[in-house]
Formats: sequence, C-alpha cells, structure tokens
Amino acid sequence: MNAPLDLFLNIGLDERTARNTIANNKVTNNLTAVIHEAGVADGCSRTVGNLIYTVATKYSGNALLHRPTLLEYIVSSKVKTTAQLDAALSFLATTGSENLDLNKFEAACGVGVEVSTEDISRAVNEVFEENKASILELRYRTNVGELLGHVRKRLPWADAKAVKQLADTKLYELLGDKTAADNEKPSKKKKEKPAKDKAAPIATPEKPPEEDLNPFLIFPNPEDNLKVHTEVPFSNGTILRCCNTKALLDKHLKATGGKVLTRFPPEPNGYLHIGHAKAMFIDFGLAKDRDGGCYLRYDDTNPDAEKKEYIDHIEEIVQWMGWKPFKITYTSDYFQELYELAVELITRGCAYVDHQTPDEIKEYREKKLNSPWRDRPISESLKLFEDMRCGLIEEGKATLRMKQDMQSDNFNMYDLIAYRIKFTPHPHAGDKWCIYPSYDYAHCIVDSLENVTHSLCTLEFETRRASYYWLLHALGIYQPYVWEYSRLNVSNTVMSKRKLNRLVTEKWVDGWDDPRLMTLAGLRRRGMTSTAINSFVRGIGITRSDGTLISVSRLEYHVREELNKTAPRTMVVLHPLKVVITNLEANSTIEVDGKKWPDAQADDPSAFYKIPFSNVVYIERTDFRMQDSKDYYGLAPGKSAILRYAFPIKCTEVILADDNETILEIRAEYDPSKKTKPKGVLHWVAQPSHEVDPLKVEVRLFERLFLSENPAELGDNWLDDLNPHSKELIPNAFGLSSLRDAKVGDSFQFERLGYFVVDKDSTPEKLVFNRTVTLKDNYGKGGK
Repeated sequence: MNAPLDLFLNIGLDERTARNTIANNKVTNNLTAVIHEAGVADGCSRTVGNLIYTVATKYSGNALLHRPTLLEYIVSSKVKTTAQLDAALSFLATTGSENLDLNKFEAACGVGVEVSTEDISRAVNEVFEENKASILELRYRTNVGELLGHVRKRLPWADAKAVKQLADTKLYELLGDKTAADNEKPSKKKKEKPAKDKAAPIATPEKPPEEDLNPFLIFPNPEDNLKVHTEVPFSNGTILRCCNTKALLDKHLKATGGKVLTRFPPEPNGYLHIGHAKAMFIDFGLAKDRDGGCYLRYDDTNPDAEKKEYIDHIEEIVQWMGWKPFKITYTSDYFQELYELAVELITRGCAYVDHQTPDEIKEYREKKLNSPWRDRPISESLKLFEDMRCGLIEEGKATLRMKQDMQSDNFNMYDLIAYRIKFTPHPHAGDKWCIYPSYDYAHCIVDSLENVTHSLCTLEFETRRASYYWLLHALGIYQPYVWEYSRLNVSNTVMSKRKLNRLVTEKWVDGWDDPRLMTLAGLRRRGMTSTAINSFVRGIGITRSDGTLISVSRLEYHVREELNKTAPRTMVVLHPLKVVITNLEANSTIEVDGKKWPDAQADDPSAFYKIPFSNVVYIERTDFRMQDSKDYYGLAPGKSAILRYAFPIKCTEVILADDNETILEIRAEYDPSKKTKPKGVLHWVAQPSHEVDPLKVEVRLFERLFLSENPAELGDNWLDDLNPHSKELIPNAFGLSSLRDAKVGDSFQFERLGYFVVDKDSTPEKLVFNRTVTLKDNYGKGGK
C-alpha cells in the first residue's frame, strides 16, 4: 500500500487530489508532517482535512512554533472555515516565535462566532438596499467587490461562497439579464478643477489609459543620433563619450533614407515565451509606429545550440503575433565581414590572441590582472588568428580577446572574448568556419552593418553597453542608439530557457506548447490570442523599472476582454447527471433558441443557435443536492430550477444505486408554460434524439503551473513548487451537437464555466477543449 496515499485519503481528500499531491515532494512531506502533528492519521472529516491541507501548503515558516496550537483548533472545529483559517494564518505570521496570546488569537479568527444563512441573507439585503440607487444607475458596472466588502465588514466570518452566491442572485433580481448597453465600455468623464483665487478654471485634458498612450514617443529620431548619450570611464581616468561623427551619421542616413530600423534578435535554441512578446512589441512596434522596418535576425553564433525546429517556430510565432519582418537575417550571414573586422581590430592594436584556459581567464578577471599574452606583437596575433581560422590550433588552446580595460569597475570590459575555436559545422553557414564569434563581439557589429537605428534590449544588458560602444568606436563604424527596458516578469511561472528546457525534457509538462507554460506556443494552444497578449504588453508600458512581478491575472483580464466579444456562447456539461423529464414523450424533441451573444437582437437569426430539448437532459452533478438549503439555487428533491434558454424543471424522484448513496439519475417534470420562476439557472445538454447520447467531448482544465507567485525565489527547490492540480482531464463531458463542426483554434464561452478552445489533439471522433480562462475577473479585483 502507498502510505502517503492512505494518509491523504483518510483525511477526506479525493483520490485525484491525493495522487496529484504525491507528485509534489514538498507538499507531500509538509502534509504528512501536519497530519501526524494533528493526530488525524486514522482519519477525520473532509472539512477538517481540507483545512489541514491548507495549513500544509500555506503556513508561514516563521511561525512553526504555533502550528500545533492551530491544528488543535482545527481538529476541535473551533476554526472551521477558510475565512477563519486565513485570519489565523495572518495572525500567526506576524506573531513569529513570541508567546501566543490565545484570547487575541481567538478574537482575531472568530472562534465561537456562528453565522447562519439567514444572517448572510439579511446582511446582503441591507447592503444592497443601502446602495440600491447606485446599483440601479451603474447596473452591471457596479463594483460588486465593494459590496461584498461591506458584507464582510458586518460578517467577517461568513462563508465567502455563500455571500458571493447570494449577492449575485440579489444583483440579478434587481437588474435582470444584461442588455447591450451593459456590455458597452463606459466613456470617462473629465474631472473639473475648482477655480483658485478667482482665476478662470483651466480645462485640462483627461489622462488616457496606459493602453491608449503612445509608448514610442520616448525614442529619438535617427537624425538625432549625433548626441552623446553614453560615457565609458576607463581605469586610467579617461572617458570615452560615445556618439557618431557627422560623416558616419550622414552615411547611415543616406543608406536608410532616414527610416527607423530595429531588430528582434532571438537565439534559435528554444521556444519563445511571453517575455519575447514584450521584446517584439517594442522592436516591431517602434518600427511600425515610425513607418520603418524591423529585422528578424537569428543570433546563431553558437553552432551547437541552433536547431531548424526553433528557427521555424520563431518565424511562425512572429507572424502569429501580428508582426511582419522587414527582412529575415542571420548573424552567420555576416561571418566574413565579422572576420575581416576582427583582423582590423588586431591591426589597430585593440585585440590579441590569448592562450589562457577558462579557469585562468576567470582567475585573472577576479584579480583584475592582464593576460601574459596581452601585449604580444600585432603581427604575432595576426599570424595566430589566421592559424585559428585555418584549423591549425586545437580547440580550447587559443581565443581572440578584445583589448579593453582589465582594471575597469565594469566586468564587461575585462577583455571579452571575440572568437573561439570550435570544430563543428554550422547549421546555416556549413563547414566553412572553425572559429565562431561571441555574442559580445558580433551583436553590436551586425547592428551597425544592418544600419539599425535603435538597438533595444532588456536591462540585464545595460552593463554591456560600455563594451558595445567601445568596440564600434575602436573600429570607427556607425553606432546605433542603445536603450534598455525592464524585462517582463509574470507570476506563477518560470521563463528562463534553462528551466523551461528542464520542464520539457524531464516531462514535468507535455512539450513546449503545453498550455500551462508561458511560451507563446503554449499560450496560443491554451486559446489566448495575439491581440490580447499585445494589449497586455502595451498596458504594462515600456519602462526601465526592473523587478516588478506582474500578476498573470492581468494577462487573463485582457484575454477575457477580447473573448467576451469574439467567442460565441454554447453549453457543455463537464460531469453529467442524467435527468429524465417524465411529462415529455420519449420520442419528442423541442427546439429552443440559444444566444451566441448576450446582446443578441431578435431580428438577427445569425445571433442564435438551435438547441434540442428532449425527455433526457444532462446537468452538472454539482447542480444537484439531496439536501436543499436557502442559500442553494441548484436542483434538489421537490425543488425547481430553470434550464438555460428552455424550461423550468422540478425534481420529483431520485434513483440511487444499490449503495443508497450514488445518484444514477433524477426524474423531473418540466413546466411548458414557464409560469414557474425559480431563481437557479442551470446549463444543460439533452439527448438530440431518442436514446442517442449527446456529443461526447474531452475537456482539459488548467490552473497555475506553480503554487508560488515567484518560484524563482526558491532557488534549486523550484520544482518542488509545481502545482499538483495544474491540469485536470475530463474525458467524457457532454456538449451540444452544434459543436460537432468546430475546428482547431475555435474559441467558445461554455456558459457558467469559462472560455475554451478546440485543441490540436481533437480527432474526427472526439473533440478536445482546453480551458483558456475562467469567467471570473481576478485582475479587475486587485491584480497588479
């Protein structure tokens, strides 16, 4: 037997959750320790078990001393709701190793406070009554989160789900279905400033939202690239002030016609991720804004790392993101020019052939010492460099280094390597070369050769700016304008190539296009659109403020905004429960009209689709309970609910299995007159004809890949933070027959469930859907 699995099942976790938990060593160890600490290894209620699971995954490390006390309160049901537990965790996180004041602790987490459904209903009604005028004016633009906050202030220990459900119901009672006007974006009003000292008020234009600002206004025009914007200090006290001569700039402007030219220079050794989406937006976006062009340049200086798979992927993704390269080039296209300029650099006394080993180079750099071969004669370096090119020197026995400043305060001026020997054929250049340029040498020179006007990169390259300009100045060639911006850091994921490669190669995920990854291929497969991703990037802006972690919910907000307008509505039941309509003949089918869009106009047939309603329908298992309650709006014995777009039905009988617990089917009567007005509205799917099952589909539900917002902070233990519940596969969901002709990439809103896209794993026999995002808008309620 699997000891951890038995333990986790004993505390009420369902088998899927238990098995997913075991896949995460960190959570398994924590949960096992907490179960034994709580003394519930032999079992406990599911409610207690869920709270214990939360303690194992969320408990603050600085308060482990008080964890046994918290567990006693949970096991004794003094702390019995998630709201109480959250409050308890917050209290203990600030207590640390201090003595625990139990009176303050109990007051902080509501021990002994009971909140009934009637209490919640009363508080919700009071808050809505107090804000009724505002709600009726704003309608569905009302800030529901603010209303829920008022309820929480009155009843801090009320069940959050019950509060939200009652508030949603109350809002619907007041406002009814959404109208076309509800879905329109509100126009913002200008704020009037009061007059000061009897002076006439000054009209000030309203500040546009970030998305409407032109982020490219910060960049200079090509003709202005005569100004000094970078200074490179040397250890001897001199300063290199980097700028073009008028002759160099005039030559450049003549070649370009004064147009802006940028470049997007990915290394073809992996799949592009959302950070590259920001780089593309800046590089291609600036060129488009100024009617210029952007090179797609493959930085292929390393013959071992490049693969055609990555090259093809990059070109495809650039096009999918909506960008059109001015020209596609490779750094290897310039290998001959780069070699000739290296010879020129040696001739000018600015480079030398070195024989130090990598370890010796590292040691000398740490001590700021010159290489013993630094001052060898120019002619000797020229001869040795030619020998390197001809393959006469062994790999690892010589490099070409730039003669910069080994005593500089900037380690990127420590005589960087320009060329290495590598007896490896190049995927693009063939077997012509056995010496290959480094990034630090080739990058800036190719920028100059391609007449790039703006060389834009992320802030980690800022310290390389000195080397960039030193080299172009030493060669006397055109110098582009360099500017660095903050890299895009998104929560609950990793984006380093090394970590992404490990996730893929060790099969923690299902390939580079796994929908849980922040690779652009993964986001596309998940159903996120390029326009939504670009809107997300534009909204963040082009800034130099590094280190900001952007909540992934902000991206999801932009995706929802778009899909709400473009994804037609339909219905799918994930976990079907059979309902037999006893007062409808078995061989009869009624067609009802479903709305593809919330604001569908009655005179527009294309805005509707036909739904068959027969005597066998399927609803979600979670929409039926044996025990009814006032705060529950689904179906229960003797209770009614409305089937979306169809009729009210009332449960008249429940058919149980031999164990008297498992529900096999329920029986109900429908109200053809629609006089019954129950509050609950359910999504459903019917048998399209007698004894013919609905369309069977597979649905994949995705959550955050990592539990922590910033798994990179965990160091070498980052894999322990993988979310064991990041993927749930539902193989036998039921969908409406109108979905049968859906194609790969088609997006839909499954009513009450979220936005979904048809996956490439679909076959003619069975469609597969990936959940793109849920319907809930987290970013609008406080996400960064």
